[in-house]
Amino acid sequence: MSNSAYEIMIPPPAKKVKLNEIENEDRLSDLPDCIILHILSFIKTKQAVQTCVLSSRWKDLWKLIPVLIFYSSDFGAYKKFTRLVSKVLSLRDSSISLHALDFKRSNDRFEPNLKRIVNYAISHNVQRLRLYFNGDIAQIPPTLFSCHTLTYLKLFIYPDQGHKTPFPKSLDLPALTCLKLGHFEFCVGDDDRAEPFSKFNRLNSLSISSCTVRGGKTLCISSATLVNLTMYNYRYNFYKIELCTPNLCTFVFTGAPYQRLFGSNVSSLKHVVIDAVVIPYDSEPPLFLISWLQEFANIKSLTVTATTLQVLSLFPDLLKIKLPSLNNLKSLKVKMEEISYGFRLTLRDAKLRKAKSQKEAAWIRKAFKAGLEPSSLIPDGVVDFLLQNSRSAEVDFVDRSKKPLE
Repeated sequence: MSNSAYEIMIPPPAKKVKLNEIENEDRLSDLPDCIILHILSFIKTKQAVQTCVLSSRWKDLWKLIPVLIFYSSDFGAYKKFTRLVSKVLSLRDSSISLHALDFKRSNDRFEPNLKRIVNYAISHNVQRLRLYFNGDIAQIPPTLFSCHTLTYLKLFIYPDQGHKTPFPKSLDLPALTCLKLGHFEFCVGDDDRAEPFSKFNRLNSLSISSCTVRGGKTLCISSATLVNLTMYNYRYNFYKIELCTPNLCTFVFTGAPYQRLFGSNVSSLKHVVIDAVVIPYDSEPPLFLISWLQEFANIKSLTVTATTLQVLSLFPDLLKIKLPSLNNLKSLKVKMEEISYGFRLTLRDAKLRKAKSQKEAAWIRKAFKAGLEPSSLIPDGVVDFLLQNSRSAEVDFVDRSKKPLE
């Protein structure tokens, strides 16, 4: 090979850059205001305000941020939290609309004034609102429930002494598409039914966490636009759920399934995810999962956890039951993960209660003590039980104990 060829292959030496030149270069400040404000919208307001000390370029940028995030847990002294909230509301550029407000107060003090904060957000055309606090719903101004700009509302109220917060009867939120509720009690009418969501004409996604119905009556989820429904329940909340949701596509449940579920119109439901558990010291395990499966006539995909299969296995003579549903199932996904000691203990107690003889009970105790109960993450026959009407469905076992590759 000629010398000229070697010259072509050897790259020229890289230009040396002094380290102090890189350290002193402020590329972030060179970005346009709109991009910097977008970045600041993802951090808590406390940190966003602190950027004012970086340079004169940053002095007033925080006043233009369209998102406010206030968490009391970020402050050692509660007075500092109250003082920051007050100053931000008074110094923020009032001509800028507020896209989102995220507020968390971890104790039952009434400061900062929640009514002032919410009214400020509403007067600045807030679209997304998340509120977590201890207390009662009286701390929220009535204007929240007639806000015409609100598209997303997440409202978790942790009342004193474990009492549920009554859900408001009068609501006028015409733009709302996503609603997430925690620790509410739905009041029933003269027909012993609660129907709190029928007036939301654009509701697309609904999430209910640790909610109940007064008197254990019926919660009617009636919505012609609802597509996604998510429920969380880790308490003894016994009530009926009636689904009048002709466009419901996805249903996700996590917790103890103590609710009876039936649907007058759920033929559109295609995807179901269930992560069921048994509550410790429960006198009877939750056995409503079978009736749920019977309602899922047209679903195409079912995702369950190993604990869900264990809960199913507690149903008497499960493998003898003929399901009238799951005929169109195309995919069954089982999420595998190690069963915790607490859940194993709860399973043991549930099986002891249904033991038919002292000999069987003694075997269960001995197997548990030896670490052999349950003997497998997947109880014998339960997967085949789910596939009895759809043998060609694809089955995927997902090991959640393994960390994903980076």
